[in-house]
Amino acid sequence: MKKNPKGLPLEVKFCIECNISNQQPTSTNEHFHTENTIQDTIKFDENGVCAACNFNKTKWSDKIDWVSREKELAELCNKYRKNNGEYDCIVGGSGGKDSVFQSHILKYKYKMNPLTVTWAPHLYTDIGWKNFQSWIHEGGFDNYLYFSNPKIMKLVTREATTRLFHPFQPFIIGQKTFVIKMAARFNIPLIFFGENPGEGGKNISINSKGVSFDNPIENQKGYTLDPLEGKNFKESFLGGKQVQEYLDDGVRLSDLQSFAPLDFNLVKEKNISIYWLGYYLRWIPQENYYYAVENTKFEANKERIEGSFQKYSSMDDKTDGFFYYTRFIKYGIGRTTLDAAQEIRNKHITKEEGKRLILRYDGEYPSKYENEFYDYISMTKNEFLDLADKFRPDHIWEKKSNSWELKNQI
Repeated sequence: MKKNPKGLPLEVKFCIECNISNQQPTSTNEHFHTENTIQDTIKFDENGVCAACNFNKTKWSDKIDWVSREKELAELCNKYRKNNGEYDCIVGGSGGKDSVFQSHILKYKYKMNPLTVTWAPHLYTDIGWKNFQSWIHEGGFDNYLYFSNPKIMKLVTREATTRLFHPFQPFIIGQKTFVIKMAARFNIPLIFFGENPGEGGKNISINSKGVSFDNPIENQKGYTLDPLEGKNFKESFLGGKQVQEYLDDGVRLSDLQSFAPLDFNLVKEKNISIYWLGYYLRWIPQENYYYAVENTKFEANKERIEGSFQKYSSMDDKTDGFFYYTRFIKYGIGRTTLDAAQEIRNKHITKEEGKRLILRYDGEYPSKYENEFYDYISMTKNEFLDLADKFRPDHIWEKKSNSWELKNQI
C-alpha cells in the first residue's frame, strides 16, 4: 500500500462497520515525536473491517469469560491489598467518567485503597473543575493535583502546535509520566489504567492485561515503561523540539523535569506494573458515565460539545476542542467520527446514524474557548488557520471555491 511521507495510506478507505478511516494513527512514543515521525495507522482486515471493530466484537462475544476475568481482578486485588492504611493501588485521572468509575469501583467493590493523582489540564473548564471536585468530595478519595510550571506548559504547547499541530501533546506526556512517578514515590507498584488501547484500534491483544516487565508491548511505542528508550532526557523531544534545544535557549532543566519519565532503573527496582481495568471488566464508556452520575454526581455538559454530538466526554480542558480539530486537519478524522465509532462498536447507535452525525458535526471549528486558547499559545486566529493549511495532507484535502473540502467524504 502506498503511503505519504507521514505514513498515511494514499488510498482513503472507511471501515464498513464503524466509519473510521484508515488514516487513523495508532500510537507513537511522544518523547521522540517530531515533524518527521512516520505514523502507524489502524489496520483493516481483508473484509474492510478495522482492528477496533474486530477487537470490540470479541469483547462482546462468548469468547471471553467475563466472570473468570472478574475473579482474576479479585485475585489481583487480594495480592496487592494492604490492611495497614497505606495506598495499595494508584489511579490517574481528571475526574471524568472513566477515572471516576475506575477509582470508585476499586475502592467500594474490591475494597482497595487507591490514591488518585491528577496532572492538571492546560486550562480547566468550569464543568471540568466541578466534576473534579465532585470526584474527590462525593467519591471520597485522597488526591494529588499537580500543576506543571504554567509558563513552561504554555511554551511547550506552542511548540507542539507550531511544529506538530498537536496542542494536546504536553498534557499526554505529563499524564503518562506523572502517575508512574507518584507510584514510585509512594511505593505503589500497582497502577490501574482504563480500557485496553485495543478498544480504539491499537495493535494490542484483547488478552493483554497491561504493561509490565512480564508483558512488554513491543509493537506499540506509546505503551512502554521506558519511553526514553535508554537515552538521556536531553536527547528526547517536547513539542517536537529537542530538550537540549530548550536548554540552549536558556530554559532551565529543572523547569522541564516534570516531563521527564521516571528513571527506568527505578521503575525496575520498584517493579511497577500497569493493568488495564478494561481487561477484567467489560469496558463500556456510556455505562461509566451513568455510574459516575450515580456515585459522584458527575454532570454532563449543558450543551453539545463542539465537534461532536455528545455531552459527557473529554470536556475538562479548554484546549480539548482544538486537539480534535487539529486531528481533523491532519487525518480527516474529527471528534464526531471517533465518538460515533465508539458508540457503534458498543451497540448504542447504528452505522447509518453514525454517518449522519459525522456529516453534520465532524470538523466543526471550536469557537467557544478560542480566545483563551489563542492567548495561551500566543498566536492569533489567522496565524493558527494559516498553520492549519500547512498540515493538510494533499491526498485528504482539496481547495474548491476558496474553501477546503475532504476529497473522500464518508
